[in-house]
Amino acid sequence: QVQLVESGGGLVQAGGSLRLSCIDSGRTLRGNAMGWFRQAPGKEREFVATITWGGSSTYYLDSVKGRFTASRDNAKNTVYLQMNSLKPEDTAVYYCAARHSPVASSKKADYAYWGQGTQVTVSS
Repeated sequence: QVQLVESGGGLVQAGGSLRLSCIDSGRTLRGNAMGWFRQAPGKEREFVATITWGGSSTYYLDSVKGRFTASRDNAKNTVYLQMNSLKPEDTAVYYCAARHSPVASSKKADYAYWGQGTQVTVSS
């Protein structure tokens, strides 16, 4: 059974960095592209980043390009989101998600499994 668990969130000042991790504790994911999404209070959940199963391709929300980097270590069943130069508008609950395909996607509906989320708060 797929069980995604995020960690690494917290409170950071603007300009700071955080690295989020998402582990598949069920160790069942094989051939799955992964995505990172976020949801701020009162807003829809939005796409942030996605990475193919092999890790060779990544895609990002325009506002995080050059600041965020998605990566993965399939041997450790873990996906990462390195977030640098954080801004107050990055404040949200961040979720990782897995889909039944090795192809990356920015669409929420393409993802079958979701973690519980981790809070990221960026102070000005």
